[in-house]
Amino acid sequence: MKQLLALSRAIDAINERIGRLIYWLVLIMVLISAGNATTRYALNIASNAWLELQWYLFAAVFLLCSGYTLLHNEHIRIDVVSSHLSRRKQIWIDIFGMIFFLLPMALYITWSSWPIFMNAWTSGEVSGSAGGLVRWPARLLVPAGFCLLSLQGISELVKRIAYLQGLIPDPVEHHEDPALEQLHVEEAK
Repeated sequence: MKQLLALSRAIDAINERIGRLIYWLVLIMVLISAGNATTRYALNIASNAWLELQWYLFAAVFLLCSGYTLLHNEHIRIDVVSSHLSRRKQIWIDIFGMIFFLLPMALYITWSSWPIFMNAWTSGEVSGSAGGLVRWPARLLVPAGFCLLSLQGISELVKRIAYLQGLIPDPVEHHEDPALEQLHVEEAK
């Protein structure tokens, strides 16, 4: 279990870094959107490339932050039933959902979207819009985003199993000290 927790920490670190880098894409996206709107309405100059770039950046934020969102337990939940259950039962529901829903779906989308990216890459697919961008970067975002989500799903699964074994504190609770989990892992050794 020590090796799996080490793998989990590595996956968490990757998604944390990517999530923090993606914050900057939101700012860039807002600036491009504002600049594009300003030039379109004030100067009567429009560009399909700038519109598509906004779309690419939005896709990057949404897809590449899916693992980061799962890491921080910020995904959408409907806790009508599970909120009345014990913490251990909630963890078992999470484990069931990850094994039978999240991981199969995310891995399937990663696997099935790769050929679409490869086709766009090898064919040099370009947008049909005048002045549009090449499509392979947008096509790459799908397998990359779902790969990150799959990895984070594995990490969350490991942490929940470790919690049930009493090796780490509750992985869903937000602790004041982020090093607390590391301390518990070291103590479990």
